[in-house]
This record gives sequence, C-alpha cells and structure tokens, in this order.
Amino acid sequence: MEKWLAGIDLGGTTTKIAFISFDGDIKDKWEIATDNSNEGKNIVLNIIKSIDERLNVIGQAREILAGVGMGAPGPVDYGTGILYNAVNLGFKGSYPLKATIETEMSLPAAIDNDANCAAIGEMWKGAGDGAKDLVCVTLGTGVGAGVIANGQIVQGVSGAAGEIGHITSIPTGGARCNCGKTGCLETIASATGIVRLAMESVQAGKKGRLAEIVAANGIITAKDVFDSARDGDSAAGQIVDEVAFHLGLALANVANILNPEKIVLGGGVSRAGDILLKKVRDQFTRYAFTRVRETTTIALATLGNDAGVIGAAWLAKNRLTL
Repeated sequence: MEKWLAGIDLGGTTTKIAFISFDGDIKDKWEIATDNSNEGKNIVLNIIKSIDERLNVIGQAREILAGVGMGAPGPVDYGTGILYNAVNLGFKGSYPLKATIETEMSLPAAIDNDANCAAIGEMWKGAGDGAKDLVCVTLGTGVGAGVIANGQIVQGVSGAAGEIGHITSIPTGGARCNCGKTGCLETIASATGIVRLAMESVQAGKKGRLAEIVAANGIITAKDVFDSARDGDSAAGQIVDEVAFHLGLALANVANILNPEKIVLGGGVSRAGDILLKKVRDQFTRYAFTRVRETTTIALATLGNDAGVIGAAWLAKNRLTL
C-alpha cells in the first residue's frame, strides 16, 4: 500500500495541511484557523483532530501516514523539535512541538522553521529548480527566510538562521515588532506591517482609495493596498514603494553575504506579483554588490501556499529514509 506523509505549515493566522506522496505529489490539502488563544494549547490538538476528520472523509485510516513534517514560525532546534519564541502563536518560551506530535499521533515527526520548509519545497518541486544556493523569503503574517547553501539548510547554532524579518530596517523610531524589538523588517514588509502602514496613511489624513476602503469597511488588507496601487492610487503607491525599498535593501545585504543563485519570494504578500517584484528588483540592483547583482536572480515562488507543506513533507521523508 502506498504510504503518505502529512505536511503541515503552521502559521500565525491559518494552518495549511496536506497529504503528500513520497514523490512530492499532493493527494489532498486544506487549511484550518490557527487558535493561538490560551497560550497556543489548542494548536496541536486541533491539527490532529482535523487530520483524523479528513482521513475519515476520504475513507482512509491513519495507518496510511508514514510520518509528519511541520514548518513552524520561529526558531526551531531541528534535532529536538523544540520551538522557541513563537510570538505569533501564543506559545510562551520553548514548546516541545515534535515530542507533542509524536506522542499524540504515534508517528515519527520532523519539525523545522516554516521559511526553511518553504525553501525546501521550492528547491524540491518549485521555483528553485534544483538550485543548491537559494534563499526563500516568506512574506505572510511575519517575514522569514530559509537559507540553503550547497544543498543544505542553514540552521545556525540555535536554529535561528534566516530570521531576516528581524533585520533592523529602521534604527530609531520604528514600530514595535512582536519579537520585542522595534523597526524590524517584519513591521514593514509583512501583511500586518503593510496594513499598519495603510492605517497610518489614512489616519494622517491622506485621501484616496485606502481612505475610502477604511471608511466603508473599517478595516483594510494588504491586498487592498496592492490593488489600489495597481489602479494608480498615490497613497497606496507610496506604501508599496516603502515596502519595496526596505525589502530590496535587506535582500541585497543578505545576498552580499551569501551570493545565492536564486532568491524566491513566497507567502501571501508575494501574490501581489509584478507590482512588488519589479520594485524590489530595482532596489536590490541599487544596493547589491556588482558580482552578486550579476549572478543572483529574484523570482516569485511557483508553489504558492503549497511550498510549506511540500517542504514539511520532505522533512518527514528525509527523516524516514536516512
């Protein structure tokens, strides 16, 4: 009987789950809301309940699963599967994610940072196209990056490598980040950061489409900002320019250190497409070292929201086949 892997992309707002073959083909996928109340105590139980319910719907038993892989937002000790400082999930301190999943599901599990999983997914089945030196940036509720050097994920001494969302973009006077610092790239280039910039623009009295959306709905989304900029709204265009400046500068600095073959932009914000990508490329070109600029390409992720679950499944597969 063919065995499947459960790939899980744990996010601060939603959790994406998929059943994936050992060849990386998605058999089924869905998502659930992430319940980060009560210090995240319901998160793992909700995921397991959802997996069991889905198996029941498609007429399969849990025995079809060979293992579980998960990408989680925050530093992960890959060996122990302990998640640290997951500020967007409600967990306090460190959380034994791998041990909890293995205990509750009686299956082997492998855990890594969500951006690392997205990078692995893009390298395995997506835009990385087999590149051995790759940086995959996830622009979602937060900002993270998975760094692959010579075909290996760069973990760092404590699993915190690739946390580019916490590069300081604004040294003084920046907005407070969930990590406790101020002025992080995440406060600008994430979906929540873009919404913050939009609300500040409206509150400052700038007229236009953004103000109209807030007046009508009381809220605004990052998609609204990009759509408005695409339609020529001046205030929205200024926000996109600011996001692209800080993101392009950060990527140039990262690339100046790593000289990757490719930088892949994924996550919900990347769905803005060319209106963001072109401006980021322009800023990258402005700040990257000449040889780096000539050898590093920036592309949009091709797997979309599937990158994380595919990469997580690869983790599980790798653990089982080592």
